[in-house]
Amino acid sequence: MYNRNNARSSRASSFGKRGNRSNSRFGKRNFSSSAINVNRFICKAETIKAEDVFKPQCAFCDLAIHDVLKRSIANRGFAVPTPIQDQAIPAILAGQDLIGLANTGTGKTAAYLIPMLNKILINPQEKVLVVVPTRELAMQIQEEFVALARRLNIFSVAVVGGADIRRQIKELRLRHNLVVGTPGRLKDLISRKILDLSKFGNIVLDEADRMLDMGFINDVKLLLSLMPRKKQAMLFSATFGKEIENLTKTFLYNPTRIFIKSRETASQIEQNIIRVAVSQDKIEVLHDLLIKTEFEKVLIFTRTKHGADNLSKKLLQRGFKTEAIHGNKTQGKRQRALKMFKENVVEILVATDVAARGLDIPNVSHVINFDLPATYEDYIHRIGRTGRADKKGNALTFVE
Repeated sequence: MYNRNNARSSRASSFGKRGNRSNSRFGKRNFSSSAINVNRFICKAETIKAEDVFKPQCAFCDLAIHDVLKRSIANRGFAVPTPIQDQAIPAILAGQDLIGLANTGTGKTAAYLIPMLNKILINPQEKVLVVVPTRELAMQIQEEFVALARRLNIFSVAVVGGADIRRQIKELRLRHNLVVGTPGRLKDLISRKILDLSKFGNIVLDEADRMLDMGFINDVKLLLSLMPRKKQAMLFSATFGKEIENLTKTFLYNPTRIFIKSRETASQIEQNIIRVAVSQDKIEVLHDLLIKTEFEKVLIFTRTKHGADNLSKKLLQRGFKTEAIHGNKTQGKRQRALKMFKENVVEILVATDVAARGLDIPNVSHVINFDLPATYEDYIHRIGRTGRADKKGNALTFVE
């Protein structure tokens, strides 16, 4: 039987000293998890060979951008461009519209922020709108922009639901060149006549497929209709279905197309299933995994908000350092939980699919699907939180 004190002792050893241990067409929203062949959750990781390592066409220092921006990139620790950056940055610098199809964790945020920052340095009147599906992704882009724009005297504002709109209105009345936000909050600010999109000559739709999945297509079309006809437009997506293609035809002009995504899941992610018998307790099975030393930083997905809270509470009772995030939590609480997870204050984060897309959480050793995903596309984005930046990752899916 389970002994809470022994579990705490085992956990302290595992997460503290790291010593002893106790023993097809995916993306349709009506695609039930019971219909997903569980064999799709099993895939051996591939070793990255020396000859497969990407060799960029040029280094950041060779780009036709301001020297101050080059220094900012170097200060961020960026050595050489990723494949999406290598192709997208020169195209955007040349003023071209762009469609970028790439898996998450490929560096696409910097792929558009770097040329947009350079464009603003050339003309301080330039304004950029970045539209994203979730609050977490908006805040992540805001953090990356602030880091890249440090000492450049260029400012941005993040506008998302669940946060104090009065503070966002105050920030929008100050000088800024970039606004990143979710469709609902952007519409709200436009209706209040706080945000005037006629002054924005650049737009980025990031995680465009997710926005369409979440029913934001009409909101996106409205935002586009309020912008100048002559603008530079960029769309980034992990998938490129018919609806995305139709959208691009309405607002992109002769776009450069960059297709980096070569397979559904990253090759460096080891994928496997954990079969749970009817007589077994899923929590006990999960506990026996988490006390192993290799489970260093773990993201666990549940189907429901209640399930996330319940699982997090049970893990806390067993002595694990854990937090939970889902749509019912305030923006502040979600951001604090993510910050604690990123900074290793807690080593387990329990989440619903709100955290599955777009978030860049470094060094996640394992993703565990405690509940099956609703669609295979959700599975792809869940496990994309591990195995980032060419590091090996692990994905485990509980199958009952």
